[in-house]
Amino acid sequence: MTQRIQNHFFATILLLVSTVVQGQYISGDTYTRYELLAPETHQFKIYYEVTETRVGAKFHFNAIREGSEASDESVVDLATGKPLKFEVVTGTQAKTDSPDETFSPTGHYIKVHLAHPVSQHGEYRLAIIKTYKDEKSYYAEGDLIVLKRPLGIPRNSVVLPLGYEIVSCSVATQVLREPDGRLKLAFVNAGSGGQLEVTIKARKLPSSPKPSSDQKAAH
Repeated sequence: MTQRIQNHFFATILLLVSTVVQGQYISGDTYTRYELLAPETHQFKIYYEVTETRVGAKFHFNAIREGSEASDESVVDLATGKPLKFEVVTGTQAKTDSPDETFSPTGHYIKVHLAHPVSQHGEYRLAIIKTYKDEKSYYAEGDLIVLKRPLGIPRNSVVLPLGYEIVSCSVATQVLREPDGRLKLAFVNAGSGGQLEVTIKARKLPSSPKPSSDQKAAH
């Protein structure tokens, strides 16, 4: 191998190593779990895991989707398990704290106060828990319940209310059973940051008839 070829070879290796190291600090592991509550409430609980990777960031902002009423919010530092301080701010207020980010001036955001700024080559993992009420996303249709919602993050799951079975799902999904008997649909957004249009329909299983006194005696 000539000196020129050797130099090119080692330069290529250094470039690849540099790319891998930098890639370690780009979060692609966001995850959202939706737990559908009683259909008549139009509510679902959201458990959202995300990693803040912006060097020097003191805050993390989570958008409250327009058309949804948020309640019961809390935020947890996943490294320590401790709660984090947060507040709800407008897009204009958020822009003041984080001028390099894009915010809707009319939108509202959960502003999370990180326990410490994100370090160079570091990250900050947190979970945001909240309950949404959204009649346009979660509603009854005859004897069915429907969740119709665009989802834009890589990994998602939807947990049906106890006693419901799946009728249809607009995306490929893995169906699992929770320890308490509820069904969970797990799926991924394989696109490049686009919205995954998800429509899930489910119905309540018929109650099992109680055995008569004669049937009990037969056992």
